Amino acid sequence: MDLNDTPDQAAFRTKVQEWLKEHKAEAPPAAGDSSDSAWIDSRRAWQDKLSEAGLAGLTWPKEFGGQGLGPIEQVICNQEIAAAHVPGILDVIGIGMLGPCIIAHGTDEQKSRYLGPMLHGDEVWCQMFSEPAAGSDLAAVQTRAVENEDGSFSLTGQKVWTTNAQFSSYGLLLARTSPDKHKHKGLTMFIVPMDAEGVSIHGLRQISGEAEFNEVFLDDVRIPAENVVGGVDNGWGTALTVLMFERLTIGLGSEGFGYRSDRFAEAIGTDEAAKRDPQVRQRLGDLAAELLAVRFTGYRTLTALAKGQIPGPESGLAKVTTVNAAIAAGELIADVQGPEALSEESEWAYLISFLPGLKSAGGTEAILRNTIGERVLGLPPEPRLDKGIPFSELRAKEKEAVSA
Repeated sequence: MDLNDTPDQAAFRTKVQEWLKEHKAEAPPAAGDSSDSAWIDSRRAWQDKLSEAGLAGLTWPKEFGGQGLGPIEQVICNQEIAAAHVPGILDVIGIGMLGPCIIAHGTDEQKSRYLGPMLHGDEVWCQMFSEPAAGSDLAAVQTRAVENEDGSFSLTGQKVWTTNAQFSSYGLLLARTSPDKHKHKGLTMFIVPMDAEGVSIHGLRQISGEAEFNEVFLDDVRIPAENVVGGVDNGWGTALTVLMFERLTIGLGSEGFGYRSDRFAEAIGTDEAAKRDPQVRQRLGDLAAELLAVRFTGYRTLTALAKGQIPGPESGLAKVTTVNAAIAAGELIADVQGPEALSEESEWAYLISFLPGLKSAGGTEAILRNTIGERVLGLPPEPRLDKGIPFSELRAKEKEAVSA
């Protein structure tokens, strides 16, 4: 495997580097309070600049404002943005996951209306899938969408862990339209204006002090029929598209997120005693090896994508490994720096307090490990009892119902 840039990739990397060098002074702070509208506006404006420079939506087709490039160019762009110590796009969820879903399943009218403002940061989007009783088991959503006589739908239910809902213009929501069908069959995807009557958003305060996640309550929210994405009762297939891009965004984004061993090494590099401590060096070496493994696993994923293949659930392991390594890095930094690592002036305080909650993003670690174990390694599923029916029979019935 040749890990060097091709001539075209090298030229693209140089282009990104030159633009970032020229415009670095215009970049807003990467970290800020999500309740601060001025900071959010500055991140929107920065995303617009990145978009105008062709550094946002790189893998989107050109007809929708993207660059028509591949995931390798996206990774190169992420690497250079991280190396320049400037923030990337604000709406990672919209551009990385929801926009591609609308491109794949949306109507021409939906593509024309929503993709441009999303790309430029004019309208931020959120993903409304998880519910209090339906997180990792996505097909168990209970939010109901009832069709009205005029063809519109009335949505009632609750979503949770909704990132960026407090400043989003729209959300992509999964709801149950046919409760009498098998749980995978009766779902529909909707575009929901976040300022619609009946939508209420309540922040979930984290240990970091911020409320990046939210609960969203829907009380008889009227949604027109043209806001259905992918067809009525076809929401499961539409949702799988979102989840596939979510897996890729998280799996390939470790460097873009700033979780790099060299940064962690710098945090302890000024402490001479720590540098000589064999335990510190061992812990730093362990997490560096984990992050290096994630990088080369990502290269394998890029190779598969370049060959037209679709990565499977094994990509979820990159998320598990990245988060655990970054948590270990935060613990190491706190052990070395002491209470100073948690002070308001420390660049590490937010990371240390935020990262444990990230274990639930994109699927909990336990669910991801089970999925990889069963679907990739071929391990037997966990025992399950349901009214005395053996698990093997339940699994066979579920597969039969899904394929029906």
